[in-house]
Amino acid sequence: MMSRSVYLSLLLLVISDHQQVTSRSHVPRNQRGVGSAVRALNTTLTMMYQSNNDECDLVMNVSAADRCAFVKNTPDCNLEDGFLNYLNLAFCLLPPNLTPLTITLCVIWLLFLFILLGLTASKFFCPNLSAICTSLHLTHNVAGVTFLALGNGAPDVFSAMAAFSHPHTAGLAVGALFGAGIFVTTVVAGSVALVKPFAVASRPFLRDVIFYMVAVFWTFLMLYRGTTTLGETLGYLGLYVVYVLIVIISAYIYNRQKRLINSSVQSTAQIPEFHSSDDDDVPCMNGGTVQQEYESEYRPLLPYSESTSQILLSSMNPVDSRKWRRKPWSWRALKILKTPLEVVLLLCIPVVDPDKEDRNWRRPLNCLHLTTAPLACLLTFQSGAYADYLIQGQFPVWLLMLLLGFFLSAIAFCTTTNDSPPKYHSLFSLLGFLVSALLISAAASEVVSLLHMLGVVLSLSNTVLGLTLLAWGNSIGDCFSDITIARQGYPRMAISACFGGIIFNMLLGVGLGGLMQMVETHNDVQFETDGLTWVLAASLGLSLVLSFVIVPMSQFHLGRNYGIFLLVFYAIFLIIALLTEFGKIHFV
Repeated sequence: MMSRSVYLSLLLLVISDHQQVTSRSHVPRNQRGVGSAVRALNTTLTMMYQSNNDECDLVMNVSAADRCAFVKNTPDCNLEDGFLNYLNLAFCLLPPNLTPLTITLCVIWLLFLFILLGLTASKFFCPNLSAICTSLHLTHNVAGVTFLALGNGAPDVFSAMAAFSHPHTAGLAVGALFGAGIFVTTVVAGSVALVKPFAVASRPFLRDVIFYMVAVFWTFLMLYRGTTTLGETLGYLGLYVVYVLIVIISAYIYNRQKRLINSSVQSTAQIPEFHSSDDDDVPCMNGGTVQQEYESEYRPLLPYSESTSQILLSSMNPVDSRKWRRKPWSWRALKILKTPLEVVLLLCIPVVDPDKEDRNWRRPLNCLHLTTAPLACLLTFQSGAYADYLIQGQFPVWLLMLLLGFFLSAIAFCTTTNDSPPKYHSLFSLLGFLVSALLISAAASEVVSLLHMLGVVLSLSNTVLGLTLLAWGNSIGDCFSDITIARQGYPRMAISACFGGIIFNMLLGVGLGGLMQMVETHNDVQFETDGLTWVLAASLGLSLVLSFVIVPMSQFHLGRNYGIFLLVFYAIFLIIALLTEFGKIHFV
């Protein structure tokens, strides 16, 4: 088994280097064939709107017939990270009268990207992170606020880092993180309170709210000043380190006190162990035990050995026939849509499950992963920037990766068996973590580029797109999962996830995103703010202050009235934000 130091070094390498989406410089395209009238119009509009930092926003002021030439001729329209230039697709793919059809197709593609983000994070990224935590023998508290928080917040953090890679889309990061924070702390928390009224753990709740208020206030100062330095960014990241240390220390102190009390009570009388209602211990659903009991129920009575081809086919099938019969039609319809994508992901990303007896060892598929996973890393790293790279101008790097993959696959296949995993099987969790992280990063970059295009076409700011589409898309999964957890009788776990996760997303999203931009540009990060930004910051801060005051006044009991209050608060915030965006409300 791999040593802890090697695990940690590889994880830090992935998080600090491979997850960034760097901003590549683009050269204006060939301007031959563009009429002088279009160039004159481009120059006139640039002079009229020279206060606008993003000239590409002016494309909707051009006639429909000239928009394709404008997009090809404007450098700001070519500063798009990702596999596709969506502005070219919107205005150059089809004739101008069919632009609405192109926009509709792009919206469908956006929904697909959100599904890809959620599926990769839940089915591949989080399980491999859990396996890594098990291999490192981390406690639940440490894993929960570090690696597992990264798994749950991967779409938000990667989207923010992708948005920070270019100054024109930095508003997406601010809008998404603030918008997701308001959505989770109002809509999700309010829904949990409506579904299952309960008494929240006082000390963890106050700790999380206070830290989140500090993070929001710090971000507000950055936005107010319009810039941040390297020292401030490192301090921003250091705030999360302090939060993690406080969680670990408080859990250690509480568990130590609980053991002392239980030992003293048991020494005097045989009574049940003492459990406080004001601690971090929320009921924990042991998914591994449930999974093992579920599998043992359907385990064949007689010994049965599958052939290699049967193992390969069964491991590539994402549909469980027993679960299929029990699920409603809506789940089945969504499963049919996701099945082709799941099959592709299963072919490229290995998953190690410590809760299973065989740790999810599938010999033919895992051997195939040694070929497909490196290729997937090459194609997704920085949106495939190095896929066509030629070694010494002759040998393509993708062919080298393919040959190395075939060689490793052949060695692994010849030295392993179908029945038991090899000793190095835990290394597959690192490989799966790397591939899924790069895939999430690439998908997040596509989402940011696509939302930027929609903002240009619909004349909406990046901030409003961030607080609506991007925030909703990244948070809707958390909403359904937290409500489901609450319905199953674990509302305290759901409310802890509401506040604990967004602290990670805010501090890591802004901190790492700003740090990546500083490393790339060697300059301080500049923030472009408007009235909507102040609405976001004020609304998020006000919701946290009200929760900080109202919850203790109600004896830390979250009832249905509190849930209704939070939902009404979010509705009022959304109305004010949209009215500000469309110019009905002005801020000096």
